[in-house]
Amino acid sequence: MPLELHWFLPLHGDGREVAKPSSGSGTPGARRDPDLDYLTQVALAVERFGFSGMLTPFGLFCEDPWVMASALSTRTHQVRFMIALRPGFVSPVLAAQQAATFQRVTGGRLQLNLVTGGDVDEQRRYGDWLTHDQRYERATEFLDVFNRAWTGERFDYHGTHYQVQGGLVTRPHPVRPLTFVGGSSEQAQRLAARHGDVFIAWGEPPAGVAELVADARRFADEQKRRIGYGSRFHVISRDTSAEAWRVAGQLVDGMDPARIEQAQRRFRSTESVGQRRMAALHGGSTAALEVYPNVWAGYGLVRPGVGTALVGSHEEVAERIEEYHSLGLDHLILSAHPHLEEAYAFGEGVLPLLRKHGIVAEPGR
Repeated sequence: MPLELHWFLPLHGDGREVAKPSSGSGTPGARRDPDLDYLTQVALAVERFGFSGMLTPFGLFCEDPWVMASALSTRTHQVRFMIALRPGFVSPVLAAQQAATFQRVTGGRLQLNLVTGGDVDEQRRYGDWLTHDQRYERATEFLDVFNRAWTGERFDYHGTHYQVQGGLVTRPHPVRPLTFVGGSSEQAQRLAARHGDVFIAWGEPPAGVAELVADARRFADEQKRRIGYGSRFHVISRDTSAEAWRVAGQLVDGMDPARIEQAQRRFRSTESVGQRRMAALHGGSTAALEVYPNVWAGYGLVRPGVGTALVGSHEEVAERIEEYHSLGLDHLILSAHPHLEEAYAFGEGVLPLLRKHGIVAEPGR
């Protein structure tokens, strides 16, 4: 099967640094606010190059993904919106109703990225005090209720986290949105195997990705289900390898050592399995950030979430993506800084090579 590529919609803004610089530092004007005009430019670039969709994130520092995706759907024609959805922050029946409406309005361009949440402080700021395992229990119930609501038939549900009487979505859309379940823990793998369509984990060297895919596939086999598999990376692709690594070096040079240490303390103590795996790739040291050929862990020095990037010439990045595809990945979600220019760099440099080799399908196919 061809690999489906997705880009990232920077709802928290972006710029030429990995992290927002401290007050009084950084290049003036380097940060871009996530206003509708800028996000439209990114979305149109993504559509221009034929990406399957865009991950549309959720978080304290993001604009609301449903509102922004709805607005951008009127300015685009084909690209899908993979909206990040946190179970517990909205009723699963209401989420199904919202999703059905979005499908009708956009002509079926919705996908969902189910995120149980990894940062305890952020969860509590939203009023969610459940533990890691409890959140996965709730997420399992959430998808169970969501999928039953999508049938359009009235139902009752009696779970630990949800009690529904006469639940109903009166106008379900014929196309249920593809559900991507994110995480690196066994709970995430089991959730994807039982209720999801695609299991997706943050990018690691091939051996780590292969391990995660194999575990998730085993759980899916136990459920007698076939699901897809994906990963998430940043990317720095240039005409030559030297140019790409120079950009990566500049990103590290712009990181405050005190900020690196602060971030690493936080990452090491997190309950997120994926975040701990990201931190373990480099241990907070800038000395050996290329953890596999063309796989760079520099983003993870200061940024939460995915900490790895594919770095190299267009040919090298294409080769590495082909290697990951050979491990069984069906989907790859990419991001970069800044997202607009890097979408062009990747779209003009790497995508033609992937299509030439049959790794990614031609647009419209």
